[in-house]
Amino acid sequence: MIQEMVVKQRAYFDTGATRPLAARKAALQKIYSLLGEYQSQFVEAFKADYNKCEFDVLATEYYLVMEECRWQLKHLKKMSKTKSVKTSIFNFPSKGYLMQEPYGVCLIIAPWNYPFQLALEPLMGCIAAGNTAIIKPASATANVAKTIKALFDEFGNPGLIDVVLGSHQENADLLEQKYDYIFFTGGASTGKEILAKAAVHLTPCSLELGGKSPCIIDEDADIDLAAKRCVWGKYINGGQTCVAPDYFYVHEKVHDAFLEAVKKYIKQYFYPAGKLSENFPYIINDKQLAKVTGFLDPAKIVVGGKVSGRLLEPTVMDHVSWDDKVMSDEIFGPIMPILTFNNLNDLLALINVKEKPLAFYYFSKNRKKAKAVMLLSPFGGGCINDTIMHLTNDNLPFGGVGRSGMGAYHGAASFKTFSHQKSVLAKGKLEINLKYPPYTAKKMKLFKKFTHLK
Repeated sequence: MIQEMVVKQRAYFDTGATRPLAARKAALQKIYSLLGEYQSQFVEAFKADYNKCEFDVLATEYYLVMEECRWQLKHLKKMSKTKSVKTSIFNFPSKGYLMQEPYGVCLIIAPWNYPFQLALEPLMGCIAAGNTAIIKPASATANVAKTIKALFDEFGNPGLIDVVLGSHQENADLLEQKYDYIFFTGGASTGKEILAKAAVHLTPCSLELGGKSPCIIDEDADIDLAAKRCVWGKYINGGQTCVAPDYFYVHEKVHDAFLEAVKKYIKQYFYPAGKLSENFPYIINDKQLAKVTGFLDPAKIVVGGKVSGRLLEPTVMDHVSWDDKVMSDEIFGPIMPILTFNNLNDLLALINVKEKPLAFYYFSKNRKKAKAVMLLSPFGGGCINDTIMHLTNDNLPFGGVGRSGMGAYHGAASFKTFSHQKSVLAKGKLEINLKYPPYTAKKMKLFKKFTHLK
């Protein structure tokens, strides 16, 4: 079935049906319209899968996808144009062109933590660039996955977009096929497997992975603002966010003030009536719950730590060190580990020798120092005096580096990711004949003069 699906999409792509801008625009407009019709169904699906409330669904999933669709529609004509580039003196007279060419059949594999956004946001760039797409939603969020399939069944063009449901076997079957591009969001171990499968056909890939993303609160930071934004960034989606600040290094001079502010905002955000809000998301499943709760050290918990079903309270662990289990892996849950430092340069030296994280956050009132810190620290993307919000800007490509991923998307970067930039040189009749034999002394002299060689 999956093999037939790929064959059908390749045949559809080969007809040229995806190439006209009118066809791409019509497809995006139809998706946009269906998304509006299916909004309430997705809200219900998220609630059923892991208790995600309507505001979080709309703010962290729906809005970003709809905005990406609008962006691609607005800029589609400009991005698709053939661009003229300069040529060299040896090609005089000539013209150079960069042509935007779709890859063909693309596979998009989405994770469970943002199962709607991370399936459909890359899709917008994929369709805008003129490709076909097979989407594999996460099986862990079964209700969201079924709703995505229902939407594209109604979309009614399986040659252009197909949705595959299922788990391990379906993933294995999908990866046995030949694609023209693979876009994967998920864990590093699965990313390695996908890269190995892609290598068989030399298929280009984007891998959006993760890692332990640091957050530094320096002594000159606005402590109340830092706590406010750190608490939001850490606990949104129940901490199940690939760009969530994973651990927090707080300057020892402001540690106590920061901790008190964190406690204040946890209480304000999540305990408005004296008990944990009914809208706080669950851990996605029992397997993930066991992993996350395995990081807890009762001796270091200063806030939260209680578990009820798949619900883990917003938790803070203080005076953590790299010897603690919570620092051994990406947390992907509502646990905030706090460490302290007293010398920024020493801290950066410590962090920068570790695997390159997907995100990096730094709080300081000194913008010049902050920019220097960001410049000298390797990471995918990040914020000064905020967390997570960099990925909401379509003008900032989003992606990892090193172990945290390869490739980028959002806005123009999405279109470029799913396009091959084809180089074309158009020659005139006249030319400089230096390249043709025989290579006389006179030609050699002229060649060295033009090329600045000895």
